[in-house]
Amino acid sequence: MNNPHILYSFRRCPYAIRARMALYQAGIPLELRELVLKDKPKDMLTHSPKGTVPVLITQQGDVIDESLDVMYWALQHQDPDHWLASPSDASEWISENDQVFKPLLDKYKYADRHPELSESEHRDNTLPWFKKLESQLGQHDFILGDAPNVADVALFPFIRQYAFVDKAWFDDQPWPQVQRWLNHWLKSQVFLSVMKKYPLYNDGHSTKWPHK
Repeated sequence: MNNPHILYSFRRCPYAIRARMALYQAGIPLELRELVLKDKPKDMLTHSPKGTVPVLITQQGDVIDESLDVMYWALQHQDPDHWLASPSDASEWISENDQVFKPLLDKYKYADRHPELSESEHRDNTLPWFKKLESQLGQHDFILGDAPNVADVALFPFIRQYAFVDKAWFDDQPWPQVQRWLNHWLKSQVFLSVMKKYPLYNDGHSTKWPHK
């Protein structure tokens, strides 16, 4: 029997969440190794010295240690709901999320590490992104149309992280379409399934995954 694919992951990391969502959608069975990031195992660092999650080691021994690469690898194996439609448009949204919005999110979430601005000022810098996202979601149910796309899945964990910095404030914003979209994904089977808690690899455990 072939060795399983192996995924090193951290449950709450948005990069790991989007990778797990794509792997779950594609029905890729694997061995899940859930980590404590402050105690990274040597075997993970041997395969991926940069020490970030997710890290996927395929049955063939290939190492994929960028979340988007994991997503595309999984969905190119099986894409039952056509998440890979409109690839160029998806790429533009994902690039802006990762390169522009994510650094602003980090400064807002960890404002004490960035004292050059107050927390509210850091938050103000994110507002143009939400204005753009609200406008886009006012035209369709999802970012690129009326069906989910890889762009939705790639962005969702970061919007989720942002919302829960101050959920009461977020819920009070004039973003009904963003809030509708976020709630859709928060309640989705794919998200709920990949957020189950598992014993830690640091404690000697690994898990056959996914559990459907």
